[in-house]
Amino acid sequence: MKTPLALVACALILGACATAQPTIYRPQASASDVGFAQYKMEDGRYRVTFRGGPGAPVGQVTDYALLRAAELALADGYAWFRVADRVTQSTGGGGGPTFSVGGGSDSYGRRSSVGLGVGTSFNLGPKPALSTTLEVVFGKGPRPPGEAYDAQSVVNTIGKGMGRI
Repeated sequence: MKTPLALVACALILGACATAQPTIYRPQASASDVGFAQYKMEDGRYRVTFRGGPGAPVGQVTDYALLRAAELALADGYAWFRVADRVTQSTGGGGGPTFSVGGGSDSYGRRSSVGLGVGTSFNLGPKPALSTTLEVVFGKGPRPPGEAYDAQSVVNTIGKGMGRI
């Protein structure tokens, strides 16, 4: 009896792992897909979103959004960009482990019974998926002081870390 139960538990765990999308740097095929999307708000201003797979670290999701912003800046002939607004959201995933206790009683004529139950549950599903949306403003000429990114440096640094360069 223990062997079939163990096989079912292993199948559920592996099934939950197999459905998770890995975080890959690519354009999104749909709004719920892993990857990047951009929207040109006006010349020199974009909204860039990168959605990671379940469990992707926030640093990776943010780096990929910055990389896409840098690529767009260079493609449009700009040298630098700054982030005017940043939003990171978490979707999906479930809660952690839970523990519950229950009890009850009943009587049947001259007979009565009492029951007690204890239960636990664990979320075996995928972890939450993060997405980062950046509103970026591009610029030409020398990079201004403060929080402005050199577009070529971002491509070289993050792209190299991904093995793209």
